[in-house]
Amino acid sequence: MRAISFVCTSFLFIANLALATPTMPINGAEYTTLATPQPVTSIGKKIEVIEFFMYHCPACNTLEPALLDWVKKQGANVEFKRIHVPHNGLNDAEAHLFLTLEAMKLEDTMHSKVLNTWHVEHHQLLRDEDNLEWAVKNGLDKEKFLGFYNSFSVISKLHNLKNVMANYHVDSTPTIVVDGRYLTSMASVDESNKDLEHVALDKATLQVVDALVAQARASK
Repeated sequence: MRAISFVCTSFLFIANLALATPTMPINGAEYTTLATPQPVTSIGKKIEVIEFFMYHCPACNTLEPALLDWVKKQGANVEFKRIHVPHNGLNDAEAHLFLTLEAMKLEDTMHSKVLNTWHVEHHQLLRDEDNLEWAVKNGLDKEKFLGFYNSFSVISKLHNLKNVMANYHVDSTPTIVVDGRYLTSMASVDESNKDLEHVALDKATLQVVDALVAQARASK
């Protein structure tokens, strides 16, 4: 399997200027279609939407408010979840922390606090010791946290992330996959719309996601 280099997209937001967004995303440009669709967990008319991200990624942090607002507006129409890209291989501490919080059912309440630690406090969580110190500082029971952190389930998911990345062909963050088939990213939207001036990439990317959700729903 070829080595995958994960790239964290960086970009500049320019306030108070007109927003130009791709209204008709093109396969092979703003998005790609996976050759092998991946299984989805959504039921009925819900469309699965996955954000592949990394805690340390500035673009992921900047996208977060707009993404949360988008998810809230979707209501019961989509099933949203996150997958942390293992930037540092099998024992990536960031992905390990995310999987632990997910297993503890604390992802929703603690996700923003982790991002704040990285991007506001500028405190990097790069080791197991950093994660434990962060957990205790943020009010989590030390023994309970370690129990989940070292559990067979969490470790297995952590080591399986390399297979997940290969199956979804994710090579940048943030990347969003819709219905296990359609993959878009801030990088691809930016790259495919160089003629557009002052593009706010968060809104443009989510507009592409809207189109892909509608496309997926129409095919069901």
